[in-house]
Amino acid sequence: MIENRPGLRVLSHLVLLLGVLIVAFPVYLTFVASTHTAEEIAQSRPMTLVPGTHMADTYRIALFGGETSMGSHLPAAGPMMWVSLVSALTIAIGKIAISLLSAFAIVYFRFPLRGLVFWMIFVTLMLPVEVRIGPTYEVVSQLGMLNTYAGLTVPLIASATATFLFRQFFLSVPDELVEAARIDGAGPMRFFKDVLLPLSTTPIAALFVIQFIYGWNQYLWPLLVTTNETMYPVVLGIKRLIGGEAYTEWNVVMATAMLAMLPPVLVVMLMQKWFVKGLVDAEK
Repeated sequence: MIENRPGLRVLSHLVLLLGVLIVAFPVYLTFVASTHTAEEIAQSRPMTLVPGTHMADTYRIALFGGETSMGSHLPAAGPMMWVSLVSALTIAIGKIAISLLSAFAIVYFRFPLRGLVFWMIFVTLMLPVEVRIGPTYEVVSQLGMLNTYAGLTVPLIASATATFLFRQFFLSVPDELVEAARIDGAGPMRFFKDVLLPLSTTPIAALFVIQFIYGWNQYLWPLLVTTNETMYPVVLGIKRLIGGEAYTEWNVVMATAMLAMLPPVLVVMLMQKWFVKGLVDAEK
């Protein structure tokens, strides 16, 4: 039995509040910096914690680009966010689709060396992108996929982690469902579409959130395969804003960073219920 102690409740809430403040303060500081001009940020030491009056102008320049008050011509974050959105959605949907089919084949089809095939997929967890980045870049370059959406996404689509999670989930599906589908005359793909996919909605939602954020935050791979500014994702664009001009417009940099946070935050907020349910169900 858990005792209800007011003192412990107050202490736990204080600890949680402290954690929220530690996490939220850098975000608030970023927002405050995005509402001031670059001159105000450079002149104030330390920077004020009160929002300024230039929010609309700063976010307009950050989103649509243009010339700032200091004479710097900055690129627009809108096209970069579109590249990041397309890449993140392609990576997330591609990972889920390939992992679902590969896990389905490993669990429900009998073929020689089935266990070895699974472990060969699982061992690739020890080979992250950074380890195989040289050969992967060579293949992408030879195929003419530089500065393309295919080059940004295809090498990152395969996922041993998602395959493993779907395999474990499929193993928990009762055999009675398989027998009932076989008696009803359902083929493998119909069983997959009508039975397994509806049962997999929560793990799919949880993996979609994780993989979307993974794809949105990609930096190293886009840095290698993109040389055309029209194919820069927003994370790479932020780095170019910092080092691209002799004078860094920190207000625009911070505004772009705030804009880059919005899609992942919206995805987590909109899918929070499914995300938590998928993680909980995966533990059962």
